[in-house]
Amino acid sequence: MPKLQGFEFWSCTLGGARHVVAPMVDQSELAWRLLSRRHGAQLCYTPMLHAQVFIRDANYRKENLYCDVCPEDRPLIVQFCANDPEVFVQAALLAQDYCDAIDLNLGCPQMIAKRGHYGAFLQEEWDLLQRMILLAHEKLSVPVTCKIRVFPEIDKTVRYAQMLEKAGCQLLTVHGRTKEQKGPLSGTASWEHIKAVRKAVAIPVFANGNIQCLRDVERCIQDTGVQGVMSAEGNLHNPALFEGRSPAVWELAEEYLDIVRQHPCPLSYVRAHLFKLWHHTLQVHQQLREELAKVKTLEGIAAVSQELKLRCQEDISRQKEGEKPSGGLPFFHWICQPYFRPGPRDGSRESGGAPSKRALEEEEGSTDILSKNKQKKKLRNPHKTFDPSLKPKYAKCDQCGNPKGNRCVFNLCRGCCKKRAFKETADCAGHGLLFKTKLEKSLAWKGAQPRLQEPQQARPGEPGGFPEVMGSALA
Repeated sequence: MPKLQGFEFWSCTLGGARHVVAPMVDQSELAWRLLSRRHGAQLCYTPMLHAQVFIRDANYRKENLYCDVCPEDRPLIVQFCANDPEVFVQAALLAQDYCDAIDLNLGCPQMIAKRGHYGAFLQEEWDLLQRMILLAHEKLSVPVTCKIRVFPEIDKTVRYAQMLEKAGCQLLTVHGRTKEQKGPLSGTASWEHIKAVRKAVAIPVFANGNIQCLRDVERCIQDTGVQGVMSAEGNLHNPALFEGRSPAVWELAEEYLDIVRQHPCPLSYVRAHLFKLWHHTLQVHQQLREELAKVKTLEGIAAVSQELKLRCQEDISRQKEGEKPSGGLPFFHWICQPYFRPGPRDGSRESGGAPSKRALEEEEGSTDILSKNKQKKKLRNPHKTFDPSLKPKYAKCDQCGNPKGNRCVFNLCRGCCKKRAFKETADCAGHGLLFKTKLEKSLAWKGAQPRLQEPQQARPGEPGGFPEVMGSALA
């Protein structure tokens, strides 16, 4: 069957999907995807997978994709991060039989992406990206797609999108924020950029950013003309977002835990999802936050969730007629609802509010102004300091940027040093690598061994030869 492209791929293979769950590291696992699909999601992405690790580690492939095969979990797009055309295609070839398309992550703005040189930190390397997309388009049996962030300039963003389309990208997801817009600096995503891209390309476009409820989805499609809308954080706080519902938190929490029992995943994923779902309630019943953080089993997490449900029901029973939600929330805390990330100025002393966590931690004084996490570290190690000026400065590895070994003869980290020492058959005392020494010892040992003499063929009548009688008889 020929590989479908562009709008034909979107309408036939993806079923004209308009409601899309974003790729989220450690968060868009199979159980969460199934929950989201039950509540209106029409297309899901896997968490971002590292192409290099996917190639070399069979367990990584098994845990992140092969064991997650489920007929209900389609259509599905597998997302990779990579910065090498051959590596990207090799990983994609191993994954293509388990999904409907392969996506290249060009949108991750995190520091780990900067160190690894992937995600949004490739957006200036157009020649490399052209080669990656072109090779994948030629070699794969499924379409290749991309998820990008925008440049500050609309014109450059449009040219970027057109370059990817020309290279062979069959569907483009545009996150309307720059790579600098993250964390407290996230701000508002620019739908103007997304609209301009949609008008400039002839392939389907998904929009990402500013999606907190179904009204946002409908408004985004209307304002930008995109084919679909992707949600990440909005989906994590309300998996029923695409249904246009805001159910009680425990309804979705219990359903998710039931799915996890059928399709197990790491406990850290489950805990993270429950923290998101119960976010607003945990601001009210803070003692249960500690309980949720400490439990070590799935049933323990389920028990904390059940206790939160009971606390909410008690709050409902005490609710007065006409009472409004506190804290500026649109709904009461036990209802699934968006979480609006505070901006960099929110909570500052100038605005008259409480100081932000970072501002508090930068002040000198008692441990009361440290975050809870840092207070715990201080309890474990009373001599620990969080003063940035006292932090040790590490010299970087000449190759990968990780901290180098202080006594490394090559000025590299251990991983890079080991590869080079092996390649050059050299020693590095700083890292305890003795490839040259071991080779010399091996050769010396072999040279010291006595040579085995080849046995000489004995003549008849001599020791070891045929008896003369036998010899004459044979003659």
